Amino acid sequence: MIYVIATVELNEGGKEKYLAELKRVMPLVHKEKGCLEYGPAVDVPTGIPIQVAPRQNVVTLIERWESVDALKLHLTQPHFLEYRERVKDVMKSVSIQVLTPAA
Repeated sequence: MIYVIATVELNEGGKEKYLAELKRVMPLVHKEKGCLEYGPAVDVPTGIPIQVAPRQNVVTLIERWESVDALKLHLTQPHFLEYRERVKDVMKSVSIQVLTPAA
């Protein structure tokens, strides 16, 4: 099993469109072979001193996949590629971390 943390930085005012398109594609992603978890999260201001400053134009995708191969297949799926095309105008950048449990 692997975890993926995808950080999506959005253009000012693009979060609502991005989340709407993500909501449209999520049921298809959840049906993909090897998808264990896939969903968005946004920063919450807490006042905790060690927390990084909340990012208003960032959506973080929390994902779990059975394997790297399942993740790679996900990235080629037509519904994923179509979603990426629909949101490209509101996306500033995307980065991912791929992790494995340490213990």
